[in-house]
Amino acid sequence: MLCMRALPLLSTPFSLTFSSPKRLPKLKSSFSVKSAMSSSSSTIEHVVLLKVKPDADSSKVDTMITDLKGLISIDNVLYLTCGPVLSTAGSSLLTFTYMLHSRYNSKADLDNYLQNPNHLSVVKDYVIPLSDDIMSIDWVADRTPNTIVIPTGCAVRVTFLKLKENLGEEVKDVVLGVIKENNENLGGIKQFTCGEIFSPALAKGFSIASIAIFKGINEMEEADLNLDRVKDYVESVIAVDFVVPSP
Repeated sequence: MLCMRALPLLSTPFSLTFSSPKRLPKLKSSFSVKSAMSSSSSTIEHVVLLKVKPDADSSKVDTMITDLKGLISIDNVLYLTCGPVLSTAGSSLLTFTYMLHSRYNSKADLDNYLQNPNHLSVVKDYVIPLSDDIMSIDWVADRTPNTIVIPTGCAVRVTFLKLKENLGEEVKDVVLGVIKENNENLGGIKQFTCGEIFSPALAKGFSIASIAIFKGINEMEEADLNLDRVKDYVESVIAVDFVVPSP
């Protein structure tokens, strides 16, 4: 069985290996990702992962985080948090030190945020100069979160899947369905959304995203990401753990 258990704090990132695809697994499920996304939610999840340079001036890093948190004041930003990453698992090539997560009612609202002068300024003055690597992921949530604002102290896991090439939309739908079902069966999850990534420019080839919110780190460490039923179609997985800081 292919499982991905939450890593302890400061654990070493690891790589996952998958076999070659053979045929689409026959899954019995009443869940339809496409119908769920079209009928029940238009919430946009926006996640940015930064790998800050090891020699970056700590005062400038602090200013960057403060300014990023201040972007919550932009019109139509429903929620925004930013802080240090606990751990990155799944790839030795992709490791990150800070994460930003925000939510919007529409893609237009997200675009408004991205083009806002305050956002452009902090990216130009701090994010780009201070970062060795940047990953940005956007998806339409498969459901409307029961609480848009995630309470301080909650543990968060974002997971991104890179599928093997030339598999088709049917495979994406199956993989999303399996991820949703797996997380619905896990204890300790307060909130969960998943979806297909619609902004490939800084997604590094990943095409499916999910976010799971837990009461705390202990509950998150007990959770397994079981991809056994779709392992033939997944090239790589990255999971990033984070605790929501104070505003």
